[in-house]
Amino acid sequence: MFSPENWQTKRPTIRERTMFMLNNDLFSDVKFVVRKSDSDGESESKQLILAHKFVLSISSPVFEAMFYGELAETSGCIELPDCEYNSLLELFRFMYSDEVNLSGSNVMEVFYLAKKYMVPSLVDKCSEYVQSNLHPSNVLSILPLAEKYDDKALVDRCWKVIDTQSKEVVTSDGFATIQRSFLEAIISRDALTMKEIDLFKAVHLWATKQCKIKGLEANGEAKRGILGEAVFKKIRFPLMKEQEFATVVLDANILTLDEVVNLVKFFHSALGATPVGFPETKRSSLSPVFRTCDRFGNYVSQGWGYGSGANDCLIFSVNKNIKLHGMCLFGSMNNDYQVELVIKDLHTHSTVKTKTDSFRSQQMECKFGIYFGFEIVFDTPLDVKENTDYKIEALISGPRSGQGCNGLSLVDVSGVQFTFKESTKTGNGTSPSGGQFPRFVFSL
Repeated sequence: MFSPENWQTKRPTIRERTMFMLNNDLFSDVKFVVRKSDSDGESESKQLILAHKFVLSISSPVFEAMFYGELAETSGCIELPDCEYNSLLELFRFMYSDEVNLSGSNVMEVFYLAKKYMVPSLVDKCSEYVQSNLHPSNVLSILPLAEKYDDKALVDRCWKVIDTQSKEVVTSDGFATIQRSFLEAIISRDALTMKEIDLFKAVHLWATKQCKIKGLEANGEAKRGILGEAVFKKIRFPLMKEQEFATVVLDANILTLDEVVNLVKFFHSALGATPVGFPETKRSSLSPVFRTCDRFGNYVSQGWGYGSGANDCLIFSVNKNIKLHGMCLFGSMNNDYQVELVIKDLHTHSTVKTKTDSFRSQQMECKFGIYFGFEIVFDTPLDVKENTDYKIEALISGPRSGQGCNGLSLVDVSGVQFTFKESTKTGNGTSPSGGQFPRFVFSL
């Protein structure tokens, strides 16, 4: 590649000069041979990427061992059959410039390469990108890879999408091609938010398509064999309405005669001494309706700092028993925050919930409009007792954030009255009128 005269002088920063070297034969001392697909994806060819051992080695311990270790690679040309051209180029772009161009089509490949070559900062960027772009149509293709890459935050986020948008997930195109192990994991979940009859329809369609793939006649026996008893016995037929069972399930011809008889008896409250043989427990998320308590009337986009090391504190109580599922905090645009959250029951003087994690602030919406912040979701909801004071303490580390103002001491949401009080420990300055904790997410 031609290099202009005095190119260094026109690039004042080390990042600009290093970025100029990306895929440039100037000073290059290693070449990578990778596959490259054409624009329509129908054919592949091999292509070279030019690189510099030093730059790669200071970014990756794997490349350091490859080029400077005891068994260092001596060839100047290395073939990587598991890499695609555009994805490897993005890995190198990040190593040369701390920048990366992620998209829905390349992020999982870049994710794989970042894990393989031990570049944790790029792993985090890929995980954040995927989490912010998860939706029912792609979550089933991302979940297996998230588990393979051992990314707990991404795995949890995938399951949250599956739980909260269950029907959209199981009716997506990707559901028909998932592995049976994931099918079993999905229908085993108590947290699904969909009717049992709709879940059965999706499972039945999955079995029908699997029969077609395997060249089997899609009769009841074959479909049940494809599902396997471990999967089939987790379908909660007793949760269906009798009419749904009669018009949909019986026509599938997938139950044995004894199972049909037992379920008919169940629907007519004559189960008695005969076990029904299928789970009768309601899925926990079928009943809760998630509600939000927004306590501020306005928002200032900047000015709330965390340099003092003090906690943001707030005391709240409710007039009815609720389950607290999480809360939102303010941040600033595209910035990272570390939060250590503690909730204490002031009646028993005990800690009832803790949560420590890192978060990327993103654009969110509430009753006063758009703001930048992040959601803290509890692994299990907190049972909040009526007329009991609870104290929230959040130690937040990160850049200055937005703050709420014109806050209310009393907020009524669907008959649940939230009362907010200022902590005797003033901490970082949060109070009922301003500061942090703009939203509480709860169910009755």
